[in-house]
Amino acid sequence: MNESVIQQVRTRNPLIHNLTNEVVMNFTANGLLAFGGSPIMAKAEEEAGEMASIADGVLINIGTSTLTELPAMKLAGKAANKKGVPVVLDPVGIGATSFRKDVVKQLLQEVQFTAIKGNAGEMAKLVDIPWEVKGVESVGDGDGKEIAAKVSEMYRTTAVVTGETDFICNEGNVIQNTTGHRYLEKITGAGCLLGSILTACLTTEAPIEDQAFAAVYFYGLAAEYAAAQGHVHGSGSFLPAFIDALSRSVDQLNGV
Repeated sequence: MNESVIQQVRTRNPLIHNLTNEVVMNFTANGLLAFGGSPIMAKAEEEAGEMASIADGVLINIGTSTLTELPAMKLAGKAANKKGVPVVLDPVGIGATSFRKDVVKQLLQEVQFTAIKGNAGEMAKLVDIPWEVKGVESVGDGDGKEIAAKVSEMYRTTAVVTGETDFICNEGNVIQNTTGHRYLEKITGAGCLLGSILTACLTTEAPIEDQAFAAVYFYGLAAEYAAAQGHVHGSGSFLPAFIDALSRSVDQLNGV
């Protein structure tokens, strides 16, 4: 892992504009702060474009989107494109309803995303690969590497497919990551926070594959570290330990 990506985030403290879902705002803000970024949540159409234009990166997460929020997402994405700052799409639960699929379709038509991040079921839906989903959760089984490659090629972006093994694809090059812990599946918003941390990493000076890999590797390593603490016995005690772990160095997480 390119540790300089993490170091740069902490030195620069990038402002990340999160247009994210109502369920995870507090967790996302606290997690990004611990990691080293600076969060702002702004979904009003009247300010979304202006806010994105002063941010260092933009995350668009459709988890609890409504039609009234879609224009703000488009404005923020276009402003990020115009400024040349990274913009990340998290197509939460796209396979659950036709509404979510339509929202993502419109966003993809009007915004060029630096990266698209989602679980295997969500990402499979983007490229019409059959996959079983349950609400916003991916419960099927298949080839995550193939999905990442197809999403990357179809949308001219860096694709990040999360799961027991994460797959990152950019311009045909696929990287795998295996850090992580099962407790991440038991806390609300684990994937959503990763989207914000990924956006922060994309603001650094490094090849995009290094940026994306650093985000998922560090995130999984922090989860492993948190779960190993003696006072952690389940998802409830894991959550604050995980926030603490996100503020640590790679050496600390590795026990060096």
